[in-house]
Amino acid sequence: MTSFSDRIGLLQEDLRVPLYLQLQQLVRQAIQSRLLVQDDVIPAERDLAEEYGVSRITVRKAIDGLAQEGLLVRRRGAGTFVAARVDKSFSKLSSFSEDMMARGRRPSSEWLSKSVGLVTPEESLSLGLSPGTRVYRFQRMRFADDVPMAVEYSTIVGHCLPNLDAVVDSLYSALEANGCRPVRALQRLRAMHFPSDQSKRLGVETGHAGLFIERRGFLADGEAVEFTQSYYRGDAYDVVAELNAS
Repeated sequence: MTSFSDRIGLLQEDLRVPLYLQLQQLVRQAIQSRLLVQDDVIPAERDLAEEYGVSRITVRKAIDGLAQEGLLVRRRGAGTFVAARVDKSFSKLSSFSEDMMARGRRPSSEWLSKSVGLVTPEESLSLGLSPGTRVYRFQRMRFADDVPMAVEYSTIVGHCLPNLDAVVDSLYSALEANGCRPVRALQRLRAMHFPSDQSKRLGVETGHAGLFIERRGFLADGEAVEFTQSYYRGDAYDVVAELNAS
């Protein structure tokens, strides 16, 4: 049976780098190169200490650091595992549900609220709407395999949906059914520390590092129909963009 050190490599005592940092780097590289994948179990601290010939304090310090990075997750009574992460490509306009299913994950939502009303000044500016225009608002939690991933706040121009109940699971599916699915979008992303309300909903500590993504979706004729603000967990979501010189 292949040992853990055979899979990810050995420490080098002649390096002038602390052993816990070396162990962290071995595990980190193994995850990045997919030698270790989602839900792979990490051996117990005692077993790692014995295998690598280091103290349990050294192992614990290495594992703690990787857990803080979001690469590992501790499950009470079960052990330590490679955390589940999602790569989100910014080169393709797709919905959350489509992203999850494309990666073999099971998407689901929990509705926080659905409402219809008149456009606010911020929505009017973002969507280019006149005062008094009707809009639909959808607030929901987004999950992948029952793990909370994001809190999402969407505003949709009123004529793009027949009613509030038209959106069941996928907002984009409902828009497509009404001939108003966006074909182009502008997205803005920034890193942030989550305030207490978003942290509680996502099951992380206040101040948790996350991603705030703001999207405006447009039809082929240039009409803006969607304004969405989302808070994504930084420990479970990676943004990937393909770049080329042309």
